[in-house]
Amino acid sequence: MKDALGNSTQDLADLFQWLSIPSVSADPKNKPDMTRAAEWLKARLERSGLEAEIIPTAGHPVVYAQTKQLPERKTVLVYGHMDVQPADPLDEWETPPFEPSVRDGFIYARGSSDDKGQLLAHVIAAGRSANLPVNLKFLVEGEEETGSPNLHDFVRGHVGKLACDFVAISDGSAFAPEVASLTIGLRGLTYLEVRVTGPNKDLHSGGYGGAVANPINALVTMLASLKGEHGRVAVPGFYDRVQAVPEAELASWRKLEFSETAFAEAVGVDALPGEEGYSVLERLWARPTLDVNGIWGGYQGEGSKTVLPARAGAKVSMRLVPDQNDSEIFELVKAHLLSVAPVGVRVEVVELHGGLPVALNPADGPVRAAKAALGRAYPGREVALIRSGGSIPVVATFRSELNAPVLLLDLGLPDDGPHGPNERYSLECFHRGIEIAGYLYEEIAAL
Repeated sequence: MKDALGNSTQDLADLFQWLSIPSVSADPKNKPDMTRAAEWLKARLERSGLEAEIIPTAGHPVVYAQTKQLPERKTVLVYGHMDVQPADPLDEWETPPFEPSVRDGFIYARGSSDDKGQLLAHVIAAGRSANLPVNLKFLVEGEEETGSPNLHDFVRGHVGKLACDFVAISDGSAFAPEVASLTIGLRGLTYLEVRVTGPNKDLHSGGYGGAVANPINALVTMLASLKGEHGRVAVPGFYDRVQAVPEAELASWRKLEFSETAFAEAVGVDALPGEEGYSVLERLWARPTLDVNGIWGGYQGEGSKTVLPARAGAKVSMRLVPDQNDSEIFELVKAHLLSVAPVGVRVEVVELHGGLPVALNPADGPVRAAKAALGRAYPGREVALIRSGGSIPVVATFRSELNAPVLLLDLGLPDDGPHGPNERYSLECFHRGIEIAGYLYEEIAAL
């Protein structure tokens, strides 16, 4: 059956089934759901004509699938993930996060945009052609939302199995609705945790305050030292490897219809402070950042408790740009934090995970193929080359281990809200994504 737009109602039913599985990789109680999500995907890939298998890792499993591999055809490896972010805070969802619903042309559910809807478009497209023009392989992990701790080793251990000519990833946002855009850059990531310890137990702030160092006071002093005036990171050496954006690329960004006022209003703020001398798009796509993502310590309950806490901590992330290195940035920030630590406390800085930034060459074959595919889906429109402020750490692993070019064919929208309440995915994006994926395989075959 087809809906009013001529699209298969079974495709949407399939997506709803998958979205109904709460595949939250970060929560141990959802481990059985991760297995169910993998089993569902394996069955759906087999319906599209691929041979599929579930492969265990030290964490959650990987789903691998492939079409019959014909040596005269180019091979495309499609990467995606089946795990989703936790749904908290639940009381901010208008409808339950794992009971998909459609409102005003959007599918509302956790994972609808990130990444089940985008990935399923490729799976469906693979099954629509009786004679696919390329060899297809799928690698779908279950730990992307927790930093892909086991995927890098999996790729290194299965280089022959994953061998391909190109890697295709759909796990991000186009620039705007009805704008044909192709992502040619990703920021990298360094994520760390700062742990500050003072006395051997919580103390009475009246009896000890002023004589014993307070770990929270020490922590906030250290965190404040990370940023200077005008929005710049104050860590020595932080900007040494930052690559300037080519003027031609900057000029193309200026042609995009982007309203800083509308951007601010969409997130409910009245100003957009940041690194001085750069536009919002430059700060989002081509400048490194440093943000405190979480902070804890002391008493958090109702009312008051005059305590001098024994410990405090914070999580800090840095988005990186070409040619910064995530491990090098961690060492720089760690050294800085230790150098400014007040006396009377002990400080530990722990690296949690990271990834290298990525920049694609617009002249490369896969980029040209993706542009052509988008041109067919958006006839008569110029394809905009953009960057993403987010990170996909495994991209660098694909490039180094598989020696394969990567293309980033983002099929979502900027306001999908993938990590927040009421995540959604446009019905039009879902159905058009299936079309674009099919065009992509044809254009790659023609290279």
